[in-house]
Amino acid sequence: MAKRSVKIDTKELEAAVEEVVGRMGVIERFGKAADHIEGLADIETDRFGIAVATHDGGMVMGGDAETPFPIQSISKVFALTLALRAFGDDVWKRVGREPSGDPFNSIVDLERHKGKPRNPFINPGAIVVVDMLLDIAAKDETHKTVRDFLAAEIGEEIKVDRTIFDKESSGGFNNRAMANMCKFFGNLNHEVDAVMKPYVSQCAIALTCRQLALAGRYLMDGGEKPLEDESVRARRVNSLMLTCGQYDGSGDFAFRVGLPAKSGVGGGILAIAPGLASIAVWSPGLDENGNSLLGTLALEQLAERMGWSVFG
Repeated sequence: MAKRSVKIDTKELEAAVEEVVGRMGVIERFGKAADHIEGLADIETDRFGIAVATHDGGMVMGGDAETPFPIQSISKVFALTLALRAFGDDVWKRVGREPSGDPFNSIVDLERHKGKPRNPFINPGAIVVVDMLLDIAAKDETHKTVRDFLAAEIGEEIKVDRTIFDKESSGGFNNRAMANMCKFFGNLNHEVDAVMKPYVSQCAIALTCRQLALAGRYLMDGGEKPLEDESVRARRVNSLMLTCGQYDGSGDFAFRVGLPAKSGVGGGILAIAPGLASIAVWSPGLDENGNSLLGTLALEQLAERMGWSVFG
């Protein structure tokens, strides 16, 4: 996945985004909103937004690009970034790097592997990563939470959807079961309740497509003036997004879209065209794997139109 940095034709990109938005507006099959999280099930599934932040500082938007939505599992990308900055390759002693082959909230695979999650983008993996973040509290000049990190990357105040936070805080029994399984096998250093609060909080962060695209810029090129280690981290996070970022639909997504990406059951997807653009789409109707149906279609069409697949 070599880094590319070429001049983007702004008018071509604007035309491509306009075309994608138009196509999404005539599709009649929207998917189904997430029904396992209260507060998401009643959202209108025909909503669609897109924002593209380019490597030269441009921004192209369309549809409901300024409508905030809970980022849910997309937060796992930023949590992993913080953990890698603080602990480097020690992260992989506690979390694997392989696709799970099971649903993102499955406890079966976790028991099979004695409390070590298969990757940081399934729920138990993200819970272990949050446990790591609690250990960087004493470090100076280090963002300690995903919310702090996003505020710095975007340059705006970051809000949490209180309805989603309250609902998931009072429930989330399956996630707590997985956290307890990790604790049982010695892969959770803190108490379960201490880990679950920041985990639920980062999932309930509400961003617009514009904000999410801005947040992903560091993965596009490792930063405005990337240091070598930042570029390495960006490449590693991108590789995991490509292989594990779309739950059990990651292989099909790579085949169709060809970009590293991470989805969330709130309907958002963050996709990266290395050296070119950070792309955020949102539509709350999900496919059978829990990925945004219109969002995936939009990214497939945009990547094809712009020639942005990492596979050429």
